[in-house]
Parts: sequence; C-alpha cells; structure tokens
Amino acid sequence: MLACCSNPSWTLPSFPALSLLHICTTTKEFNQIHTPFVKTGLIKQDHVSTKLFSLYLTLHSDNLDHARRLFDQIQEPKSFAWNSILKAYINNHRSHEALVLYHNCLFHGVSPNKFTLPIVIKGCGRLSASEEGRQVHGHVLKMGFGFDIHTQSSLVDMYSKCGEICFAKKVFDRMVERDLISWNSMIAAFAKCGEMERAHKLFKEMPRKDVFSWTTLINGYAKIGSMTIAKALFDEIPEKNVVSWNTIISGYLKYGQIDSAFHLFNCMPERSLVSWNLMISGLEHSGHPKKALEVFDEMLKVRVRPNAATIVSALSAVSELALLNKGKWIHSYMDRLGFQISAVLATSLIEMYSKCGSIEIALEVFRSLPERRVGHWTAIIIGLAMHGLANHALKLFKEMRSVGLRPHALTFLGVLNACSHAGMVHEGRLYFEVMSHEYGIIPTIQHYGCMVDMLSRSGHLEEAKDVIERMPLQANEVIWMTLLSGCRKHGNIEIGEYAAKCVVELDPNATGCYVLLSNIYAAAGRWDDMAKVRETMRWRGVRKDPGRSLIDHGGVIHEFIVGDRSHPQTEEIYLKLDEMHERLKSIGYEPDKTQVLLHIEDSEKEVALSYHSEKLAIAFGLINLERGMPIRIVKNLRVCPDCHSATKLLSITYGCDIIVRDNSRFHHFKNGSCSCMDYW
Repeated sequence: MLACCSNPSWTLPSFPALSLLHICTTTKEFNQIHTPFVKTGLIKQDHVSTKLFSLYLTLHSDNLDHARRLFDQIQEPKSFAWNSILKAYINNHRSHEALVLYHNCLFHGVSPNKFTLPIVIKGCGRLSASEEGRQVHGHVLKMGFGFDIHTQSSLVDMYSKCGEICFAKKVFDRMVERDLISWNSMIAAFAKCGEMERAHKLFKEMPRKDVFSWTTLINGYAKIGSMTIAKALFDEIPEKNVVSWNTIISGYLKYGQIDSAFHLFNCMPERSLVSWNLMISGLEHSGHPKKALEVFDEMLKVRVRPNAATIVSALSAVSELALLNKGKWIHSYMDRLGFQISAVLATSLIEMYSKCGSIEIALEVFRSLPERRVGHWTAIIIGLAMHGLANHALKLFKEMRSVGLRPHALTFLGVLNACSHAGMVHEGRLYFEVMSHEYGIIPTIQHYGCMVDMLSRSGHLEEAKDVIERMPLQANEVIWMTLLSGCRKHGNIEIGEYAAKCVVELDPNATGCYVLLSNIYAAAGRWDDMAKVRETMRWRGVRKDPGRSLIDHGGVIHEFIVGDRSHPQTEEIYLKLDEMHERLKSIGYEPDKTQVLLHIEDSEKEVALSYHSEKLAIAFGLINLERGMPIRIVKNLRVCPDCHSATKLLSITYGCDIIVRDNSRFHHFKNGSCSCMDYW
C-alpha cells in the first residue's frame, strides 16, 4: 500500500496520504509517505508540514533528531508546533536544547502562550537553571500569565527544584488558587532542604492530600534520619501505593535498620522492580553483600526480570565477597537475557572480575568493548594495580593518553596505587606531578594518601611525613594510619609514635592505631611500652579486630578466624593443618616467630602461627575443592609475612594456585612464588 505513494500525480485532497501515517511503524515507512510531499512541493505548505511533524512526533517521539528536521521544514511554525517540539525535547531529557530552541522561538517573533511557558519552566527546573528560570518568570509577568494557575504551579516546582525556596514561597503565597501540584511542590521544596517543620505545617494546611503528598513528607523525614516520625506518617496513609512503601524501606536501609526494612519489604502487597532494586542496592551499600545476593536470588525465583541497575548492584555485592563463580553466572545470565552491555555495566564487569581475582577475564571484557570510555580504562588500570601488575597498568595508561582520552582524578588513583604496590617511587612522583601540572587536576586527600602509602611502603618515612605536613588539606586518620603502618614495617619508633599521637587526636578509639603501635614496641622488644598500650586499649574498651578469611564453596561462604573450631568440618580441617605443617617442614619451612608479638615461648608462637585464619581456609579448600582447582580466599587484614611464606611453599607441595585478596591487594601464589614479588 505504501508503494502507491511514489506516484507524484496525486494531490492532497484526492489522496489522503496523511492518514497513512497512523499505520507507520518504522521511520522508513514514514519516509515513503513523506517523500511525495517533498517532490510535489506540498511540504512548503505550513498546514501540511505541521501535520506531518505533529503526527511523526506522536508516533516516533523517541526519534527526536528526525522530528527536528521535519520541524525545520515548516516555513512559519505557529505556537502549536513550537510547543510540541519544546515538550518533546524536555520529555527526552534534552532540556538545555529546549531552552536554546525557546530563545529561537522568541527571536522569530513567536509569542509564547500559556501552554508554552509551563513547558519551558519545567525544562529550567530539570536543569536546576534558576537564572534562566527567573528570566522566563519575567516573560510570564510581561505577557500577563502571572495569575495562570498552571504557570504558577510550574514556577513553584521549578524554584523548588533549583533550591530557590524563597522565590518558590513568594510565588506560592501570591497564588489566588492553589492546585495539588503547587502544594506538593512547596512541601517538596521544604523537605529537600531539611526544613521539616515548615513542610509538616504546610502539609497540615493542605485542603486535599494525595499519596504523593504523604510520600514527600515521609521521604523528607527519612532523609534526616527521623524514622520514627516517617514510620508514623506511613502508617497513617489512607491508601498506600508501591512508591510510599519503597520510600519508607529506602529510609530504613539508608540508616542501616536492616531488620525493619526486611519486615516492611516482606509485608508489601505488591513489589515493583524498583522495590527489589532498593533492597539489593541498599543492602550492598550498607555492608551486607551476602544478604543483597540472597534478595537477588529470591527476585529471580519469583521471575522478576532484572534491569541494568539490578545487575550493577548484584555485581557490586559479588565483588565485595569475591564470588567468582557467582559473577560468571550473572554475566552468563545477562547474555541469555540479551542485555546490552552499557558503559556502566561494562565497568561493573571489569571491576567484578578484577576484585574476584580473575584479572585475565577482566582484560578480556575490556578488550571486547567496541568503544572504550575513560571509565573502562580507569577500571582496568585500578584492577591491574590491585593485582600488582604495575607495568601493565602504566602501559595501558600511556595507551589511553595516546588515543586522546583525558584521564580523570580516579584514573590517577589507579596509577598511583600501581606505583605504590610495585615500589615504583620515581614513577609515582612523576605521575603525581603530571596529574596537576599537565591535566590541572587538584589532588584530593586520596591522592595524597596514595603518595604517603607509596613512600611509607618503600621506607621513605621522613618524606612521607613531610608530604602529610605540607599538603594543603587537613590530614585524616587514614593518612596517619598509613604512615604508622610504614613505621611498623620498617621499625621506625620515633615517627611511629608521632603518627600514633596524630591518629589518637583525631579518633581516640582507633583500634588499628593501638595495635600497630603495640606491634612496633613488641618488635623492638620494648615489652613495657607494649603493655602500656594494651592497658590503654582495655581502659578505653578498644578491641582488636580478629583476622577473618572467607572461602566460597558450592555457593556457600565459609568464614574462619584464628584458632576457629566452630566449623562442621573442624576435625578434618585440623588434621589437614597437621599434614600441611609436616609437608612444609619437609621442604625447609621455618615459622617466622617474630610475627607473634607476644611475650611467650617459641613453641607457643609456632602453634599460634599454625592456626591463622588463611591457613584454616586453605586447609578447607584442600579438603573440599577438586585437586588442581585454584583456592580463592578473601582476608579482612593484611597478609602476615609468615602466612605469605607458608602459602608460597604450599602452592608447590600441593600443586595448586592459591589466590588471596587482603585488605589492599591480591596475592597470586603459584609454583612457590607470589605475584607481589614479596613487596606488599
């Protein structure tokens, strides 16, 4: 039927081709009908071009660029056409272009009407463009629409979104008649800036409330942590909808009230995809990655199809727990569902594989990307740095610069970390200068922290101390702790005491500070000083965090602490530990008793070293994993030198790869050596 349109002899009255537009499903079909109008010159008639434009916009509102080309063919577009294209730009989140178009509308002498101005005002609100909004407000007053209720409501909403509370309140107070939108916008404005008393007062004055009114107020209280009031309001809502349920659950998750969030989530009469995403991301962000994955699995069981946001949160939880098999399954699941690998998803996959110990697959994902953005380069550079592959990380950084991409602050964090983990002090100093002098990036506290870490690890303690004291930012606890850790490694008591003093001034209950300082004293044989530090810890109620090692087997996470005997396989594990110890001794292993910083007998020190958490996890892995399978362990603290030496030898005697992620990097043990080259 569309083919008959190629006959140029028809005219508009005799061939109602415009009606065919309603059955078009593709741009190609539309063009078949559009072309005869161009060939016959009828497109120059404004009523024809306007009709074509408006019908196309109705049918293909997502193809805005083509709609714009049709709009540009209208010789003298009237207000209706201008309003249509302005609304289309704003609805497609291209508000900046809409404002430029509005300027063109005025330039062409077309007077905005009462439908135009609310559209443009909405665009200003979306951009938080208060200056432009005030200019449009001037147009409103000049053209006599100052008392139009829809325009006034739009102004209240716009000023609210721009954070201009005073202007929003002035417009609101001058309104002779107020609709529900204006009331809700004003309440939202107060809630957004934390003025909950004023928001609540206005809420009580409302002649009519809808569920949005209640939800806005609940959200405001939830944001400032007043969950008791938020929950009381939630209970009062006459008719709850899924948004109101999501709002209160989000508040509980934000403040770590996991049990309350779960209770409400389980009580929901219906759950939207947003509900599931809130739970998964909220649990992951609040430090409960295992629970996040449990909710993700439940979501799949009830056949709710995830979106990209779901997958990103699930991959982040997988990364935290280093569950490589689970990460691979999610990646395969994405492929089965036909997910388009967006820029964000690609970054999440690279980060997941890197943090799960498979830098090889992370590199495969990176190389497979048809278009690599700065975030992708940054993710792989950070991943390589984490695995101690500094030369590869720096090579990719140079390649990134050579293709014309501009690194950002996070990219340089990856570069500086790579230098730190490999002891490349000269290169680290150089890139720190390049960052500020060549790219104009102002170093953050994290960049200075990388420099202090690099210098402290390599023994340049005086220089590290000087960096801290000269940097233009106030040093935080983390930076002083980094210096203190370097002092522990290199046995510098004087600077260590100074760093510890600075940490305690910032946080008197900093557990790690007391532990490191007592370890420095113990390593130097200053037992009295060590005892004083331990006594201070007892007096302050400060407890040392025990070392924990996690290992995944069959989708179940097994956790061990030093000397752990709570596992169902404890008997087998300790028999395997004895076997490991005998094998190690047979190939010349001697326990590093200097790592036991207690005033006890050598035999007791040897026993204590045997039961470190990562050794228990390795024993579990040797019992349960197929022979030759890599053993993957996640540890919450830095790997101790004795476990490091022992694990290198275990990788020989048992002929398996052992991959350990500690609190700062990866160690790949294979054939008696470690990827860190004994520098960590």
